[in-house]
Amino acid sequence: MTRPVVAVLGTRYPDLAVEEQGLAGLDVELRRGDGADRAAVLEVAADADVVLCGSAPRFDAATLDGMSCRAIVRYGIGVDSIDLDAARERGITVARVTDYGTEAVAFHAVTLACAAVRRLVEADRHVHAGGWGFADLRPLHLPSATSVGVVGFGRIGRAAARMFVGLGFDVAAHDPFAPVAGRVEGVREMADLDDLLATSDVVSLHVPGDDGVLLDARRLALLPEGSVLVNTARGSLVDPDALVAAMQQDRPRIAALDVHDTEPPDLTRFAPVADRLVATPHMAWHTAESELDLRTKAVAEAARILRGETPREPVVTPEA
Repeated sequence: MTRPVVAVLGTRYPDLAVEEQGLAGLDVELRRGDGADRAAVLEVAADADVVLCGSAPRFDAATLDGMSCRAIVRYGIGVDSIDLDAARERGITVARVTDYGTEAVAFHAVTLACAAVRRLVEADRHVHAGGWGFADLRPLHLPSATSVGVVGFGRIGRAAARMFVGLGFDVAAHDPFAPVAGRVEGVREMADLDDLLATSDVVSLHVPGDDGVLLDARRLALLPEGSVLVNTARGSLVDPDALVAAMQQDRPRIAALDVHDTEPPDLTRFAPVADRLVATPHMAWHTAESELDLRTKAVAEAARILRGETPREPVVTPEA
């Protein structure tokens, strides 16, 4: 009998020890490739039974036509790199992992917010340029005098809200689909997003990007002068050109972005406000612990599928 094949595509893990351990006892052949283009995907995964993949490999209909896999499992949440309709038509299961990195992303968002409120990046540049003193960094405010608006109150939004509250910030939250009241002590609920934006010194985004742009020119104009925008959720939530224009009006003054509409981003568009842009390389989710959690859960999905079981987090199943 032919051994089942599991292909790992588009990852930068130093080895596949986690995957080997998670598939132990199933007698599989484990392969690895970068999945940089269609040819690279098919070279490694054309005859694979299950594909474990990062965000870069693309699985359009033509690529899927060249594959005989039973399932594709995403290391992570987003499945926009997979043609879900084409997968369904071809009887390919698509699964993902959503419950990882909660603490890491929340911590990164709060870290970005605190760095922006304290103007740490500007202060660092000032000192490295030979300057001294903080006259140009005024005004600086205490957490207790600073309002934070958390947009989205799922796992990550709630975790971030707890951290903000613990630091002494005045925290409000908005989520049109999830209840806010009573879920985190010290967090007020605001039913209207526009009201939240207009009354928050810091806005931190924690919503999916499924519905496209959330903060367009109109909503950005609602932000108070001198405010801070933090986005660790999805780059598609913020119109980048509108953001540059809004930053030129000091609404927000500082944008701290871990995600962009295209990645790697073209930061030349931010040239007029580059001194007030804090950019990190889509790293909010990553810690050694969250990466291990993600890999362990993803390979467990692959093992379930190979055993003929239903995946824990299916996005597409042949019957659906």
